[in-house]
Amino acid sequence: MDSAAAALERLCSPDFEVSAHYLIAIDGETFCLVNEDLRAWHAGAGSWGGVTDVNSRSIGIELDNVDGSPFPEPQMAALETLLAGIMKRWSISPARVIAHSDMAPARKRDPGPKFDWRRLALADLSIWPEEMTHSLTALPERRAGTGSPDAAFRAAAMEFGYPDVATETLLAAFRRRFLPHMDGSVTADDLTAIRNLVRRFPVDRS
Repeated sequence: MDSAAAALERLCSPDFEVSAHYLIAIDGETFCLVNEDLRAWHAGAGSWGGVTDVNSRSIGIELDNVDGSPFPEPQMAALETLLAGIMKRWSISPARVIAHSDMAPARKRDPGPKFDWRRLALADLSIWPEEMTHSLTALPERRAGTGSPDAAFRAAAMEFGYPDVATETLLAAFRRRFLPHMDGSVTADDLTAIRNLVRRFPVDRS
């Protein structure tokens, strides 16, 4: 959508069968479209941590953003306020705050690489890997002969919560959120980051 007004029209129209609990405009204005205790249709097909009907188990927040541009301060501040309230009301842990591109990486790209997940993590509103020493060459799996880096990354990503899709799709989604500066094949940084997250934030599959 080109604007928050256009998004509101789409999200409130029964013709499109899509909705969300909240929409936050670029100036920080927040619209409540669906009560939190009701189901909205923002996620669609996908899964996270074994949950296959994400719409029934989530509160959906849409952000007014065009062409992957940075998210302005008023919008991020409004999101932090909204998230803090939702998480308190529903006892949601920071690890359960995810992107649409996490639960449906083959279909969705939002909120994209310009979104500041680390800022949310510093406010205890999401999660972030511990600081890493970047070493993009040595891959223990190759030296030890215990399997390919791709297989190791895929196993860790699915343990973290990602759905069963192609490895390159998982890698793109993971990097979009945690390592947006990376490209190419699986590196030591990818493996270090995903294993760090798995160790610190084991997924709740209940």
